[in-house]
Amino acid sequence: MSTFIRDTIERATVSRRNLLLGAAAGVGAMALPMALGRGAAHAALTDPAIAWSYRDRASAYWNAIVSGGESFVESIGRPKDTLVNLINEGSSEKSLADIKAFLSKTGGNCAIACDPNDSPNARPVVEAVAAQNAFISTIWNKTDDLHPWDFGDNYVSHMTWSDVKPSEQTAEILFKAMGGKGGIVHLGGIPANNPAVQRLQGLKNALARNPDITLLDAQPADWDTQKGAALMASFLTRYGDEIKGVHCANDNIAYGVLEALRAEGIEGMPIVAYDGNPEAVKLVMDGKLLATVFTNPYWGGGITASLAYHAAIGSFKPSEEPRDHREFYGPTVLVTAEDAAAFKAKYMDATPAYDWSDFWGPSNGGIAYN
Repeated sequence: MSTFIRDTIERATVSRRNLLLGAAAGVGAMALPMALGRGAAHAALTDPAIAWSYRDRASAYWNAIVSGGESFVESIGRPKDTLVNLINEGSSEKSLADIKAFLSKTGGNCAIACDPNDSPNARPVVEAVAAQNAFISTIWNKTDDLHPWDFGDNYVSHMTWSDVKPSEQTAEILFKAMGGKGGIVHLGGIPANNPAVQRLQGLKNALARNPDITLLDAQPADWDTQKGAALMASFLTRYGDEIKGVHCANDNIAYGVLEALRAEGIEGMPIVAYDGNPEAVKLVMDGKLLATVFTNPYWGGGITASLAYHAAIGSFKPSEEPRDHREFYGPTVLVTAEDAAAFKAKYMDATPAYDWSDFWGPSNGGIAYN
């Protein structure tokens, strides 16, 4: 993190205290612009409300995301329950409606962290936020033609994860466990989601190098355990013993696959997954899954909220940052049986302490477009 940003955050914290003291003397409104530093006064908000817009908290992945957001909120001296939860339940329409309602309620005095649910929904969400001079940082889903720098400072940043290569790695692990031949099925996420597209592409890249592996079928399971179970049951009915391995787009789907296999009395089917949830890591340790991929959702949730908030209060000016600070990849860690225990001890038995003002520390560089 640059010295300028860190120093400005510290000055902004002090100036917020001075504002409260100075307000009694009638000078607070005059003092604030001077304290915020280089080019930030015109955009700075005072005590903006903070929200996270996401799918649901029943998922271990999203629970980790929001827990990271709560940790950030506590780091700035607020109770964690002041983080507003905008739960869209997998509906892009609800995502947009909830954000518009939040903007109306706060009068635009807010900072929003958001997964838009699907890529096309990102633009109307960002446009609604920018129209109210509020601030937003997004993760995972946006179209390739939508960029933060096209919206000045209000669209602060977008973080996604480069899923193609990790998905190739899990596929190669799957193929090796199958002896390099046989049929597989792929259970994917929501088709319009960037990670669903990339994880399927990673599988296809691996298939191109392994001609004796046959992709029998690939269908969406919408990231959902119950849909994963139903889809796997239908695959078993259709393909039966032809299925020698299963490639899952996320851990939740893999849980459903395991349910469907147990219902048929099938044990030992090679399966790979993605997300690195605690349950999945335990399944890797127990030999029920071959591998999963951790994307550090706790850090992602906290840093996305932090970026939106600090841009809102003027701690830094997004438009003065390089583009790889505005669109960047989050971290990924492949988890296999060989390292699952060490991984669990580091990331799950204890919660790593993060500096929420180190905006780009664990990130993996700027987003590359094909």
